[in-house]
Amino acid sequence: MAGHSKFKNIQHRKGAQDKKRSKIFGRLIKELTVAARSGTDPDSNPRLRTALAAARSANMPKDNIERVLKRAEGGEGEAYDEIRYEGYGPGGTALIVESLTDNRNRTASEVRAAFNKFGGSLGETGSVSFMFDRVGQVIYSADATDADTMFEAALDAGADNVESDNNGHEITCATEYYNSVSEALFAVFGAPEEASLVWKPQNTIEVNEAQASTLIKLLDVLDDNDDVQSIASNFDIPDEIMAKLA
Repeated sequence: MAGHSKFKNIQHRKGAQDKKRSKIFGRLIKELTVAARSGTDPDSNPRLRTALAAARSANMPKDNIERVLKRAEGGEGEAYDEIRYEGYGPGGTALIVESLTDNRNRTASEVRAAFNKFGGSLGETGSVSFMFDRVGQVIYSADATDADTMFEAALDAGADNVESDNNGHEITCATEYYNSVSEALFAVFGAPEEASLVWKPQNTIEVNEAQASTLIKLLDVLDDNDDVQSIASNFDIPDEIMAKLA
């Protein structure tokens, strides 16, 4: 996390997603479906454990989860292709868009159209991901505990870094330790606000008001796409600009 405003940027995106709980559940069900292809025993399927942790943090009903796993056990369930798009948005910001789709051509066309409409450009795979680190991320609200307690608990669990401010606590760890870290924190603090593997930018780019306005429109269009699972970017919007746009 670079700068105190970055957390607010994250919370802005999360706030938009909270209004679309059914969309969040739809994305989680897709990920569970794909993860369960490799087996429905989470002890021997790390990806499924990760998907289950994400579903738990989103308070997905247990019945929904069990329904997906039963379909997978029976060899049922949709077949999705995993596709990652990389490109640049307004102000030279870098974006990584991850998708699960049953129609590669449709998704590619819609993602490209969104980038083009809002002054962005798609690149080749790997064109921007080198500017990000793949990490496990767990986010707790500020009232979960104080900064010192979270810091100690997270480091004891094997986390690499903890950032706390008035908006909450962001814990990051290596991907191979994500499940053990998230489970250890869950045992102490309960379900987090958010938990997943993410692309974390190594550095951020500050954007002006016009760039920020266009960028948020691009992010919203991508977020509304049913095939898009997640979006990562290295933007940093100053507090005073975010207040105008929120």
